[in-house]
Amino acid sequence: MENLIIVVSGPSGVGKSSLLKKLPLEDFYFSISHTTRSPRPGEIDGKDYYFIDEKTFLEMIERNEFLEWVKVHQAYYGTAKSEIYKAFSQKKHLILDIEVIGATRLKSQFGNKAIFIFISPPSLEELKKRLENRGTETKDKVEQRFRRAKEELRFASWFDYVIVNRDLEEACQTFKAIIKAELNRPFRNISFKKFINNLDV
Repeated sequence: MENLIIVVSGPSGVGKSSLLKKLPLEDFYFSISHTTRSPRPGEIDGKDYYFIDEKTFLEMIERNEFLEWVKVHQAYYGTAKSEIYKAFSQKKHLILDIEVIGATRLKSQFGNKAIFIFISPPSLEELKKRLENRGTETKDKVEQRFRRAKEELRFASWFDYVIVNRDLEEACQTFKAIIKAELNRPFRNISFKKFINNLDV
């Protein structure tokens, strides 16, 4: 089986984390991003994010250690290159859960070597309700994230697939179907490539 790089993105509050938690751990390695923001209640360093200070983050940029990085809401977020090696050494598909601008930057870097999936809310009203129901941020922060979400939705056409997250179980099944289909594309299907190569023997 070929190891895939799967880039998942979408507005804050759309349900990306809830969707990804339903995927089997034995098949997928979930990239852990670095960030300079403070942990939210219940978040664990080294599990949800690598929480580091701004000085350390900027030093990693200088050493070219990130696949991508971006500054959002006064905090830095970045994906370390080492996450690819961690996933493939375990023979797992790598999932990168990153914000929208970072994902579009990786699109030009990876091309068809990676799969880009955009998670969309069923409506703006539902998205705002989900942001408010999280209860982790002030009203001003919720409004800030909502305004940014409306801009991020404009980037959906940059992605290979869009999953509208109306129902979590349905979204999860769609996600798995996308992975299954991608593994059977001619340039990725290892069994098929071996078969074709043997035609010349």
